[in-house]
Amino acid sequence: MADERIRAYAEALYAIARAEGPLDEIEDELFRFARVLDGSEELREKLSDPHIAPSVRQQIVTDLLGGKATPATVNLVGMVVGIGRARDLSAIVSAMVETSAHRANKEVAEVRSAIPLTDDQKSRLADALGQATGKEVEVKVIVDESIKGGVLARVGDTVIDGSVRRRLDQLRNSL
Repeated sequence: MADERIRAYAEALYAIARAEGPLDEIEDELFRFARVLDGSEELREKLSDPHIAPSVRQQIVTDLLGGKATPATVNLVGMVVGIGRARDLSAIVSAMVETSAHRANKEVAEVRSAIPLTDDQKSRLADALGQATGKEVEVKVIVDESIKGGVLARVGDTVIDGSVRRRLDQLRNSL
């Protein structure tokens, strides 16, 4: 039942994002916001607190994203938060990204990098991951300073770890 609800919300977000456009930009912004929400227990608590009025929770979203994201992204996050689904936002966005990629005959690569990647770097990485996996790949980047450098990519069940952290761990184990 919960999976069906997540899928239904994901389909709705996808349809709205596609209509409002640009889909790729909205999708990236939603993905990044969902990762921020995953990383902040305090924010997740505030946005999912049933004792805080929906309009106040939506205003928090507007204050956080206003001017930093497209109006469509702000409205979509505000809608999900306003209806009391902030705790499900990450799952909804992940399902939406999968839906979007599936409809474009692509796979989603979740890439962790110590620094933000340029569009050129994302494009080259998508090409390299496509060659490595034999699939057309859409790259979603998560900035994760703990990997120190390099990238950690996950495409479906395939993990490619080119991080400095892994190399340091290997060196430490060999010594």
